[in-house]
Amino acid sequence: MYIIGTAGHVDHGKSTLIEAITGTHPDRLREEREREMSIVLGFDTFQLPDGKRISIIDVPGHRDFIENMLSGIGSIDATLFVIAADEGVMPQTREHLAILDLLEVEKGVIVLTKVDLVDDPEWLDLVEVEIQDLVSSTALKNAPVVRVSAKEKTGLDQLLTALSDVLADQSPRIDLGRPRLSVDRIFLMSGFGSIVTGTLLDGTFKVGDEISLLPSNKSGRIRGLQTHNQEANEVGPGYRVAINISGIENVDINRGDVVTHPGDYSSTRRLDVQFRYLADIDKPLTHDLECKFFLGAGETIARVRLLGSESLKPGETAWLQLEVEDPVIAMRGDRFILRRPSPSETLGGGIILDPNPPYRHKRFDQEILNHLETLSAGDPVDVLRQTISRGFVLLWMEALDQSGLDKEIGEESLKQLLEDGLVQLIGDGSTANKYVSMRSTWDEINTNIVDMIEKYHQEYPLRSGMSREELKNQSGLPGLVYNLVIEALIKDEKISQLGPEVLVEGYQISFSPEQTKSINNLMERFKQNPFLPPSVKECRKDVGEELYNALLSLKSLQQISPEVVFTPETYQKMVSELKKILKKDQTITVARARDHFGSSRKYMLAFLEKLDSEGITVREEDVRRLKE
Repeated sequence: MYIIGTAGHVDHGKSTLIEAITGTHPDRLREEREREMSIVLGFDTFQLPDGKRISIIDVPGHRDFIENMLSGIGSIDATLFVIAADEGVMPQTREHLAILDLLEVEKGVIVLTKVDLVDDPEWLDLVEVEIQDLVSSTALKNAPVVRVSAKEKTGLDQLLTALSDVLADQSPRIDLGRPRLSVDRIFLMSGFGSIVTGTLLDGTFKVGDEISLLPSNKSGRIRGLQTHNQEANEVGPGYRVAINISGIENVDINRGDVVTHPGDYSSTRRLDVQFRYLADIDKPLTHDLECKFFLGAGETIARVRLLGSESLKPGETAWLQLEVEDPVIAMRGDRFILRRPSPSETLGGGIILDPNPPYRHKRFDQEILNHLETLSAGDPVDVLRQTISRGFVLLWMEALDQSGLDKEIGEESLKQLLEDGLVQLIGDGSTANKYVSMRSTWDEINTNIVDMIEKYHQEYPLRSGMSREELKNQSGLPGLVYNLVIEALIKDEKISQLGPEVLVEGYQISFSPEQTKSINNLMERFKQNPFLPPSVKECRKDVGEELYNALLSLKSLQQISPEVVFTPETYQKMVSELKKILKKDQTITVARARDHFGSSRKYMLAFLEKLDSEGITVREEDVRRLKE
């Protein structure tokens, strides 16, 4: 199915031409018939001689209704650009041509209508020369001109043949698996409920699909589908579609709303764009201008932020950041139009480069300007690289969404960046669940973390490692990124984790000769009376706080309470002997344990409470027994 849109000045015969081709007049409203002009979009279908199915959109030509025209012209495959032979080029002829050019509608047929009203063949030749001159620098410069009289039914065969030729190499619409339909009409049908129409892009809808209506995020379900008066269970991209929606009232639907699958798209209030200012505007475009923004079938107010220059002269191209009054749904590559509200005038249009920039740009930031230049160049690898470089560390699916690339192209671009060593893929599992970062950024983050730990080792050589929480605070990294870095460094064996502490892989505490002497003296005291050793307080006094903590880290000592400490060997010997006693005698008191080990009540009470906490023993009044 191909979608064709008419364009041209009011009363140049667009609707009459459609009636001559299809047998049906597209004007449906009484006011349209009375005034003999189209006010809203009209739709019909027909078949070309070579079998191609055509859906035709008749758009209003009068200046008062040009904004309705914009809602229909944005998703067409080709145009019938209509010019009346008796009048030639008129104001809306130029404006419609400018809009077609801005939207890059390159395929079309220029239809010279009402030739039956012109008796002078030379006049027709002059009009045709004027037309060729008018379109020579536009997207329609190669469009054929066909002379037609809808009234007398002449030239119609030649018109349909020319249209077949124009569409001969037209590629089918791509199915990206992410359908979206910008609503251009809303109905309420008794017994059916809400019905919306629009042109389906980027994916397929099926009866029964859950849908979201954006930007309101209202949820519903597809009750029925119809394309050109035919019921369908499934409709793909490039078709005019009527959707019967259950779960959403028609009063909650507005023209320009977008029907999608849940989670496929999100709305935005800020867009980075490339904009072309029309050459026939009478004054420069200035920063902070307020104008009407047209995208798909929707319109809203946008404030223009001009980037890289103070003003834009007619005919020039520039980067803009648009801040829109109402949320919109956009993808990279979508085309848009800007119009002045009063006096009503088309200013220009262009292409969306970034549908969701994370922040308001500084107007003269060269890095931003370079980024927009790369995006406009259209190389998907560069687009993805720029997106990732701006995002620090991103979930892959988030980076793909921000780039505006479809999944297949995005994954191919990622593969290229990985092969070139420019990007790092982080995490475990499938690619969809991994994170991406520029390799240079990722390496710098990793190096900084290792440097911080090494510096900590230098400042505190008697500590086994740095608190993971303290390192996080010093790094200033977001929690998610910090955890990814630590996990990657451990996996790469650059650092180790010891309880709540991290240390550079292979780091060991070492002692000076003087410190070794102090340690030996202390350990000698433990050997002299292993079951009645120095207290924690005495140890700290003998060797100092840092050295004592180092002995704990190295497991040279084992502290079992705030006051009591043993050597690990002594502690394990005590545990083993106590188990033998309990297996034989069933129970033991603090006093008996004290006497058995030749210790003191303070030490034995701490020892037995430690065994209770470890689940080796259980206390029953004044005795302990082995825990079953």
